[in-house]
Amino acid sequence: MNRLFLILGTVFGFTGVAAGAFGGHALKSHLSPDLLSIFEVGVRYQMYHALALTALGLIKLRRPAEPRLHFDTAAGWLFGAGIVLFSGSLYALSLSGIRSFGAVTPVGGVAFLAGWACLFLEGASIKKRRRPLK
Repeated sequence: MNRLFLILGTVFGFTGVAAGAFGGHALKSHLSPDLLSIFEVGVRYQMYHALALTALGLIKLRRPAEPRLHFDTAAGWLFGAGIVLFSGSLYALSLSGIRSFGAVTPVGGVAFLAGWACLFLEGASIKKRRRPLK
């Protein structure tokens, strides 16, 4: 599971950069400014959450497993779902012009928010470790 978040984060990061380049070069002359702006919002949120997923994967690889609820695992899945639903619906809307794709976008936004809430709960549930004075 730990490696999966690292892999997903890097794949979403790679595709986010590719989508940004595609939008900035190939789509500039084909989309109206408002649809291009919608596409760019999808790229921006994909990149934010790809970085969060990558960091989460790295942190989980370095931290020993503890027998407790893992809100960070839930956060990782919610970030992935948010990227697919939020950014994916914005890409579909901007490329097709079909506005009904926008109905899915808030579901992805809620997934992002729930993911950040889970990370907050993860941080709040970690017991402070005392380090001996050297």
